[in-house]
Amino acid sequence: MRAHLGDHLVIESPTTGATRRDGEIVGLHHDDGTPPYDVRWSDTDDVTLVFPGPDAHVSRPGHEPAADAGAPTPAGSPDPGDIGRRLAAERERQGLSREETARRARMAPDYLAYLEEQPADPSMGTLIRLAGALRTNVRALRGGGADLPPGQGMALLHPRLRDLGPDECRTLLSTHGVGRVSVTTAEGPAVVPVNYELVDDSIVFRTAPGSVPAAAVGSEVAFEVDRLDEAMSQGWSVLAVGTARAVTGPEEARHLSESAHTTPWAGGERQMWVSILPTRLTGRRIVPAGQ
Repeated sequence: MRAHLGDHLVIESPTTGATRRDGEIVGLHHDDGTPPYDVRWSDTDDVTLVFPGPDAHVSRPGHEPAADAGAPTPAGSPDPGDIGRRLAAERERQGLSREETARRARMAPDYLAYLEEQPADPSMGTLIRLAGALRTNVRALRGGGADLPPGQGMALLHPRLRDLGPDECRTLLSTHGVGRVSVTTAEGPAVVPVNYELVDDSIVFRTAPGSVPAAAVGSEVAFEVDRLDEAMSQGWSVLAVGTARAVTGPEEARHLSESAHTTPWAGGERQMWVSILPTRLTGRRIVPAGQ
Protein backbone atom coordinates (compact mmCIF):
# COMPACT_ATOMS: atom_id res chain seq x y z
CA MET A 1 0.00 0.00 0.00
CA ARG A 2 1.25 3.45 -0.95
CA ALA A 3 -0.40 6.79 -0.28
CA HIS A 4 0.05 10.53 -0.67
CA LEU A 5 -0.84 13.39 1.62
CA GLY A 6 -4.52 14.14 1.22
CA ASP A 7 -5.51 10.61 0.22
CA HIS A 8 -8.36 8.97 2.15
CA LEU A 9 -7.89 5.77 4.12
CA VAL A 10 -11.05 3.68 3.98
CA ILE A 11 -11.71 0.83 6.42
CA GLU A 12 -14.32 -1.61 5.09
CA SER A 13 -16.42 -4.23 6.79
CA PRO A 14 -14.94 -7.65 5.87
CA THR A 15 -18.43 -9.12 5.53
CA THR A 16 -20.50 -6.49 3.73
CA GLY A 17 -17.85 -4.36 1.99
CA ALA A 18 -19.47 -1.23 3.37
CA THR A 19 -17.33 1.61 4.67
CA ARG A 20 -16.86 1.23 8.38
CA ARG A 21 -14.60 4.22 8.90
CA ASP A 22 -12.66 6.68 6.76
CA GLY A 23 -10.24 9.51 7.29
CA GLU A 24 -7.82 11.85 5.59
CA ILE A 25 -4.11 10.99 5.52
CA VAL A 26 -2.41 14.07 6.97
CA GLY A 27 1.03 12.66 7.72
CA LEU A 28 3.50 10.23 6.12
CA HIS A 29 6.32 8.48 7.93
CA HIS A 30 8.11 7.08 4.87
CA ASP A 31 9.12 8.91 1.69
CA ASP A 32 7.80 6.07 -0.49
CA GLY A 33 4.26 6.46 0.91
CA THR A 34 4.14 3.14 2.70
CA PRO A 35 2.46 2.75 6.12
CA PRO A 36 2.06 3.83 8.84
CA TYR A 37 0.04 7.00 8.33
CA ASP A 38 -1.28 9.82 10.46
CA VAL A 39 -5.02 9.77 9.77
CA ARG A 40 -7.60 12.38 10.70
CA TRP A 41 -10.85 10.42 11.11
CA SER A 42 -13.97 12.00 9.61
CA ASP A 43 -16.21 10.87 12.47
CA THR A 44 -14.16 12.25 15.37
CA ASP A 45 -11.67 14.69 13.76
CA ASP A 46 -8.97 12.99 15.87
CA VAL A 47 -5.55 12.20 14.39
CA THR A 48 -4.11 8.76 15.11
CA LEU A 49 -1.18 6.69 13.88
CA VAL A 50 -2.57 3.88 11.73
CA PHE A 51 -1.02 0.63 10.49
CA PRO A 52 -3.63 -0.39 7.85
CA GLY A 53 -4.82 -3.97 7.86
CA PRO A 54 -6.25 -6.14 5.04
CA ASP A 55 -9.64 -4.45 5.39
CA ALA A 56 -8.21 -1.02 4.44
CA HIS A 57 -7.53 0.65 1.12
CA VAL A 58 -6.44 4.09 -0.06
CA SER A 59 -8.76 6.32 -2.06
CA ARG A 60 -7.35 9.35 -3.84
CA PRO A 61 -9.73 12.34 -4.27
CA GLY A 62 -10.44 12.91 -7.94
CA HIS A 63 -9.63 9.28 -8.82
CA GLU A 64 -12.95 7.58 -8.17
CA PRO A 65 -13.91 4.36 -9.94
CA ALA A 66 -14.37 4.59 -13.70
CA ALA A 67 -18.13 3.91 -13.41
CA ASP A 68 -18.55 7.35 -11.88
CA ALA A 69 -16.10 9.15 -14.16
CA GLY A 70 -18.77 10.44 -16.49
CA ALA A 71 -21.16 11.57 -13.80
CA PRO A 72 -21.83 15.30 -13.88
CA THR A 73 -20.58 17.47 -11.06
CA PRO A 74 -23.50 18.60 -8.89
CA ALA A 75 -24.36 22.25 -9.35
CA GLY A 76 -22.60 24.39 -6.79
CA SER A 77 -20.05 21.72 -5.84
CA PRO A 78 -16.69 23.27 -4.96
CA ASP A 79 -13.73 22.78 -7.28
CA PRO A 80 -11.00 21.21 -5.11
CA GLY A 81 -8.38 23.09 -7.11
CA ASP A 82 -10.11 26.36 -6.21
CA ILE A 83 -9.77 25.55 -2.52
CA GLY A 84 -5.99 25.46 -2.82
CA ARG A 85 -5.86 28.68 -4.78
CA ARG A 86 -8.12 30.43 -2.29
CA LEU A 87 -6.03 29.15 0.62
CA ALA A 88 -2.80 30.42 -0.91
CA ALA A 89 -4.29 33.78 -1.93
CA GLU A 90 -5.76 34.49 1.51
CA ARG A 91 -2.59 33.38 3.29
CA GLU A 92 -0.43 35.61 1.09
CA ARG A 93 -2.85 38.53 1.45
CA GLN A 94 -2.39 38.35 5.21
CA GLY A 95 1.39 38.07 4.89
CA LEU A 96 1.50 34.65 6.57
CA SER A 97 4.09 31.99 5.81
CA ARG A 98 3.07 28.39 5.26
CA GLU A 99 4.85 27.46 8.48
CA GLU A 100 2.90 29.98 10.56
CA THR A 101 -0.42 29.10 8.92
CA ALA A 102 0.23 25.37 9.43
CA ARG A 103 1.12 26.00 13.08
CA ARG A 104 -2.14 27.89 13.64
CA ALA A 105 -4.11 25.13 11.89
CA ARG A 106 -2.26 22.35 13.76
CA MET A 107 -0.98 20.58 10.65
CA ALA A 108 2.32 19.84 8.94
CA PRO A 109 3.62 22.56 6.55
CA ASP A 110 4.11 19.86 3.89
CA TYR A 111 0.43 19.02 4.11
CA LEU A 112 -0.55 22.67 3.72
CA ALA A 113 1.75 22.86 0.67
CA TYR A 114 -0.05 19.83 -0.75
CA LEU A 115 -3.45 21.42 -0.20
CA GLU A 116 -2.35 24.64 -1.93
CA GLU A 117 -0.65 23.01 -4.92
CA GLN A 118 -2.76 19.95 -5.69
CA PRO A 119 -6.47 19.41 -6.48
CA ALA A 120 -7.06 18.17 -2.93
CA ASP A 121 -10.40 17.57 -1.23
CA PRO A 122 -9.69 18.25 2.46
CA SER A 123 -12.05 17.09 5.17
CA MET A 124 -14.46 19.47 6.87
CA GLY A 125 -12.35 19.36 10.04
CA THR A 126 -9.27 20.46 8.10
CA LEU A 127 -11.20 23.30 6.45
CA ILE A 128 -12.54 24.48 9.81
CA ARG A 129 -9.03 24.67 11.27
CA LEU A 130 -7.69 26.48 8.19
CA ALA A 131 -10.57 28.94 8.29
CA GLY A 132 -9.80 29.62 11.94
CA ALA A 133 -6.11 30.09 11.19
CA LEU A 134 -6.90 32.60 8.45
CA ARG A 135 -9.75 34.31 10.33
CA THR A 136 -12.26 33.49 7.62
CA ASN A 137 -14.91 30.81 7.19
CA VAL A 138 -15.25 27.49 5.39
CA ARG A 139 -17.80 28.90 2.95
CA ALA A 140 -15.33 31.54 1.79
CA LEU A 141 -12.52 28.98 1.36
CA ARG A 142 -14.78 26.83 -0.78
CA GLY A 143 -15.83 29.77 -2.94
CA GLY A 144 -19.38 29.97 -1.61
CA GLY A 145 -21.00 33.35 -2.11
CA ALA A 146 -18.57 34.40 -4.84
CA ASP A 147 -21.50 35.74 -6.86
CA LEU A 148 -23.09 37.57 -3.93
CA PRO A 149 -22.44 41.22 -3.04
CA PRO A 150 -20.09 41.67 -0.07
CA GLY A 151 -21.16 42.91 3.34
CA GLN A 152 -24.06 40.55 4.10
CA GLY A 153 -22.63 39.51 7.45
CA MET A 154 -23.69 40.95 10.78
CA ALA A 155 -22.14 44.24 11.88
CA LEU A 156 -19.71 44.36 14.79
CA LEU A 157 -21.31 44.68 18.21
CA HIS A 158 -19.40 47.89 18.93
CA PRO A 159 -17.94 49.18 15.64
CA ARG A 160 -15.78 52.26 15.32
CA LEU A 161 -15.28 54.24 12.11
CA ARG A 162 -11.74 55.62 11.97
CA ASP A 163 -10.47 58.20 9.47
CA LEU A 164 -7.27 57.32 7.60
CA GLY A 165 -4.42 59.70 6.89
CA PRO A 166 -2.91 60.21 3.41
CA ASP A 167 0.11 57.98 4.13
CA GLU A 168 -2.07 55.08 5.27
CA CYS A 169 -4.32 55.59 2.26
CA ARG A 170 -1.32 55.32 -0.09
CA THR A 171 -0.19 52.18 1.71
CA LEU A 172 -3.60 50.58 1.30
CA LEU A 173 -3.70 51.51 -2.37
CA SER A 174 -0.45 49.56 -2.54
CA THR A 175 0.90 48.77 -6.02
CA HIS A 176 -2.02 47.25 -7.90
CA GLY A 177 -5.45 45.67 -7.61
CA VAL A 178 -9.04 46.32 -8.66
CA GLY A 179 -10.74 49.65 -8.01
CA ARG A 180 -13.77 51.58 -9.26
CA VAL A 181 -13.70 54.80 -11.25
CA SER A 182 -16.68 57.17 -11.33
CA VAL A 183 -17.20 58.95 -14.64
CA THR A 184 -19.84 61.03 -16.40
CA THR A 185 -21.09 59.67 -19.71
CA ALA A 186 -23.69 60.77 -22.26
CA GLU A 187 -26.15 58.40 -20.57
CA GLY A 188 -25.39 59.77 -17.11
CA PRO A 189 -23.01 58.92 -14.25
CA ALA A 190 -21.37 55.49 -14.19
CA VAL A 191 -19.07 53.57 -11.86
CA VAL A 192 -16.95 50.82 -13.43
CA PRO A 193 -14.30 48.46 -12.00
CA VAL A 194 -10.80 48.51 -13.51
CA ASN A 195 -7.46 46.84 -12.84
CA TYR A 196 -5.13 49.56 -11.63
CA GLU A 197 -1.50 50.22 -10.73
CA LEU A 198 -0.01 52.84 -8.42
CA VAL A 199 2.98 54.52 -10.11
CA ASP A 200 4.72 57.51 -8.51
CA ASP A 201 1.57 58.41 -6.53
CA SER A 202 -0.57 58.31 -9.70
CA ILE A 203 -3.34 55.76 -10.21
CA VAL A 204 -3.11 54.30 -13.71
CA PHE A 205 -5.31 51.83 -15.55
CA ARG A 206 -5.70 50.43 -19.07
CA THR A 207 -8.82 50.70 -21.15
CA ALA A 208 -9.96 51.00 -24.76
CA PRO A 209 -10.76 54.25 -26.60
CA GLY A 210 -14.49 54.89 -26.59
CA SER A 211 -15.10 52.72 -23.52
CA VAL A 212 -16.82 53.94 -20.36
CA PRO A 213 -13.56 54.25 -18.35
CA ALA A 214 -12.04 56.26 -21.22
CA ALA A 215 -14.71 58.92 -20.58
CA ALA A 216 -12.75 59.85 -17.47
CA VAL A 217 -10.08 61.64 -19.52
CA GLY A 218 -10.15 65.40 -19.08
CA SER A 219 -12.53 65.35 -16.13
CA GLU A 220 -12.23 65.36 -12.37
CA VAL A 221 -13.14 61.86 -11.29
CA ALA A 222 -13.40 59.77 -8.14
CA PHE A 223 -11.51 56.49 -7.77
CA GLU A 224 -12.36 54.09 -4.93
CA VAL A 225 -10.66 50.98 -3.58
CA ASP A 226 -11.83 48.91 -0.62
CA ARG A 227 -11.30 45.67 1.22
CA LEU A 228 -14.00 43.89 3.24
CA ASP A 229 -13.35 41.07 5.71
CA GLU A 230 -16.64 39.21 5.73
CA ALA A 231 -15.61 36.87 8.55
CA MET A 232 -14.64 39.70 10.92
CA SER A 233 -17.17 42.33 9.71
CA GLN A 234 -14.32 44.80 9.29
CA GLY A 235 -12.92 46.67 6.34
CA TRP A 236 -11.55 49.85 4.85
CA SER A 237 -12.11 52.11 1.85
CA VAL A 238 -9.92 54.72 0.18
CA LEU A 239 -11.27 57.49 -2.08
CA ALA A 240 -9.01 59.42 -4.46
CA VAL A 241 -10.19 62.49 -6.36
CA GLY A 242 -8.26 64.04 -9.25
CA THR A 243 -8.22 64.91 -12.93
CA ALA A 244 -7.75 62.03 -15.34
CA ARG A 245 -5.44 62.34 -18.34
CA ALA A 246 -4.55 60.04 -21.21
CA VAL A 247 -0.96 58.81 -21.26
CA THR A 248 0.12 59.82 -24.77
CA GLY A 249 3.91 59.58 -24.56
CA PRO A 250 5.03 56.30 -26.20
CA GLU A 251 7.91 55.79 -23.77
CA GLU A 252 5.71 56.33 -20.72
CA ALA A 253 3.00 54.03 -22.10
CA ARG A 254 5.55 51.33 -22.95
CA HIS A 255 7.05 51.57 -19.47
CA LEU A 256 3.61 51.16 -17.88
CA SER A 257 2.79 48.14 -20.07
CA GLU A 258 6.11 46.43 -19.35
CA SER A 259 5.93 46.98 -15.59
CA ALA A 260 2.22 46.15 -15.13
CA HIS A 261 1.51 43.39 -12.65
CA THR A 262 -1.43 41.99 -14.59
CA THR A 263 -3.45 42.39 -17.76
CA PRO A 264 -7.03 43.72 -17.56
CA TRP A 265 -9.39 41.00 -16.37
CA ALA A 266 -11.94 42.08 -18.98
CA GLY A 267 -9.59 40.97 -21.77
CA GLY A 268 -9.55 42.34 -25.29
CA GLU A 269 -7.38 45.10 -26.72
CA ARG A 270 -6.94 47.70 -23.98
CA GLN A 271 -3.82 49.66 -24.82
CA MET A 272 -4.98 53.12 -23.71
CA TRP A 273 -3.47 54.16 -20.38
CA VAL A 274 -5.31 56.64 -18.15
CA SER A 275 -3.57 58.36 -15.22
CA ILE A 276 -5.15 60.04 -12.19
CA LEU A 277 -2.97 62.14 -9.89
CA PRO A 278 -5.04 62.53 -6.68
CA THR A 279 -5.53 66.04 -5.35
CA ARG A 280 -7.58 64.67 -2.45
CA LEU A 281 -7.01 61.31 -0.75
CA THR A 282 -9.22 60.15 2.11
CA GLY A 283 -10.15 56.87 3.68
CA ARG A 284 -11.99 55.19 6.53
CA ARG A 285 -11.64 51.91 8.38
CA ILE A 286 -14.21 49.97 10.44
CA VAL A 287 -12.68 48.35 13.52
CA PRO A 288 -13.97 47.07 16.88
CA ALA A 289 -14.23 49.68 19.58
CA GLY A 290 -10.98 49.91 21.51
CA GLN A 291 -8.71 49.35 18.52
